[in-house]
Amino acid sequence: MIQSFDNFTFDNLSHLQIGRIGEYWVKIWLTLSGFDTYYNDVDDKGIDFILRLDNNKHIDIQVKTIRTNTGYVYVSKETWKNELRDNLYLALVLLDNHKMPTIYFIPSNAWLSPNELLKDRNYEKEGQKSKPEWGVNVSQKNMGLLHQYDITKFIERIKD
Repeated sequence: MIQSFDNFTFDNLSHLQIGRIGEYWVKIWLTLSGFDTYYNDVDDKGIDFILRLDNNKHIDIQVKTIRTNTGYVYVSKETWKNELRDNLYLALVLLDNHKMPTIYFIPSNAWLSPNELLKDRNYEKEGQKSKPEWGVNVSQKNMGLLHQYDITKFIERIKD
């Protein structure tokens, strides 16, 4: 039997299982690329794990995972302490039945220039109760914008 993703589906998994698969998949990908990753034992700052670049540099990573190639994910501004910085990234994992998961690595400072893909929502209008957030609007229309954040491009930049 040849190993492939042909028999894998994600439909029957819980929200927590989906999230854990996303975290594991990002860590596996980064580890296979030669990086060291470290779990954050207390996830109270919106950081799922840390990527060590060298003795002086690291990247904080928040992972969000969705089951389809369309949807919306977000990080509350409160979770990221209302701070966009060079060493804070959102790793977005897309799970599609029968296919290998796809990872996108979005630097938090990309939300300084929101667009159709990257949303900056403050919910300041009367009656709106949601907390301010930075979001990703994943749709077929926005896939071109999303592809610039493919994890392989991040790895190539870091290794150069």
